[in-house]
Amino acid sequence: MSLLAAWYRSAVTLSSKLLTGCKVMAEGTKHPQKLLLFYLTNQRPFGLGTLKIREIMPFVPLTRLPHSHSAVIGTMSFRGSAVPVIDMAAAVGYPPLTEDERKTASIIVTDIQRQEIGFLVRSVRKIIETEWKDVLPPPRSLGDKAFITGLVNFEDQIVQLLDVELLLARVYPESINPREVVLTDVQREILKGLNILLVDDSQVARKQLSDALDSKDVSYFVTTNGRDALDLMLNANRDGKPINILVSDIEMPGLDGYELTFDVRDSGNALKQPYIILHTSLNSEMSVSYAKQVGADEALTKFDAEELLHAMLRGAEQV
Repeated sequence: MSLLAAWYRSAVTLSSKLLTGCKVMAEGTKHPQKLLLFYLTNQRPFGLGTLKIREIMPFVPLTRLPHSHSAVIGTMSFRGSAVPVIDMAAAVGYPPLTEDERKTASIIVTDIQRQEIGFLVRSVRKIIETEWKDVLPPPRSLGDKAFITGLVNFEDQIVQLLDVELLLARVYPESINPREVVLTDVQREILKGLNILLVDDSQVARKQLSDALDSKDVSYFVTTNGRDALDLMLNANRDGKPINILVSDIEMPGLDGYELTFDVRDSGNALKQPYIILHTSLNSEMSVSYAKQVGADEALTKFDAEELLHAMLRGAEQV
């Protein structure tokens, strides 16, 4: 079976699995995630969640884009739309692919943060299943400039999960500067009276979330993973200051956003129930449907500061 066929079958299979997600979690069985493995060099493989992927295709001739970032190598036509193509190796600091290397390379067309973007990679390997609880956070020694959100072991190899949000922020720096959101004084005071928790493993996403609230002088808590978030919520509840609004990413090492949501909803009297907003780069009907099934109140696609703040205000009416 070709990789393209396997990817399509993966998407169809995943869709059916999402329909029984709550039952799967309640029974404590596996909650698998599918990753596409690919190479930027001839060394260690990288991984990308298949929910972000629209199509995998061989390299095609591109139209050059003047005055663009050096990693943006052109645009291609994809289902009637012009889609920019980024040399992923060049974007994260490796040598760009040569003209000869491009001939045997692949383009991964993704749907991320409300836009379609193609990523040129040296080669694709296969699709694997893993669980987010088996994904380890990157070592602190890598610093805050590493394009990695997690590491997973597969067949005695370490697979690096790419931080696509950081990559896009470096290529399109204007994308991380949200427009000013106008709120009334009453709305601002409502947000100030809430205990808000932000959870995201991407430093770019955390900055976007923080900037949106900082601009309104609204305080908040922040963690980088679901496990720390759950611990913080339990402690806050014991201290009599429960979290009112939980804004969480979906794809995170350890405890992902779906499982965090399910655990919060399944906590009984241990937690006063917050308004839960799952906030993700996945632009997928499947991810929204699953978010509702596990108990989220809303699911938003990153990043629209106005949409997010108004979702918090809707939450304030219910907590």
